[in-house]
Amino acid sequence: MKGIGADGEYWAALAQGKLKMQRCAGCDKWNWPAVWRCSECGGWRQAWHEVAPRGRIYSWTRSWHDFGVPRDLPVPYVSVVVELDDAGGTRLLGTLASGEPAIGLPVTATPHTSEFEGEALHCLRWNPCSTQTGGEA
Repeated sequence: MKGIGADGEYWAALAQGKLKMQRCAGCDKWNWPAVWRCSECGGWRQAWHEVAPRGRIYSWTRSWHDFGVPRDLPVPYVSVVVELDDAGGTRLLGTLASGEPAIGLPVTATPHTSEFEGEALHCLRWNPCSTQTGGEA
C-alpha cells in the first residue's frame, strides 16, 4: 500500500475489517488525520482504539462523473462525510452504499475492499441505520 505514514494502523485495521482511530495517550484528544505528535498537548504517544463504525452524515455530495473510481462503484455515487459517535466527533469520508443521503442521517459502515489500478483499496461503505438507538431523534 502506497503512502503509509502515521495512519498505517488505520489502513491495517480496515484491511482486517475493523475501524481504528487514533487518540493521544497524554490528553485523550482524538486525532484525524493521524499524527505523529499531538497538536493539543505536543505529546508523542498516540494510541489506536477500535471504534464502532457508526455516526451521522455531516455532509454529502453526489458525483455524476467517473473520476477514475473503482469499477465496483457505479456512477452516480454519493460521497459522505460522517461524524463518528464513538471517536469524539471525528469525521471520516466514505461512500453511501444505499439509501438517500440527508444531513444528520444515522449511518453504519462496513469496511470494503475494491481493486484500483492493480492494488487493494480499503474504504468504508456507509448505510442508513435500520433503527435508531440511544434515544436520539
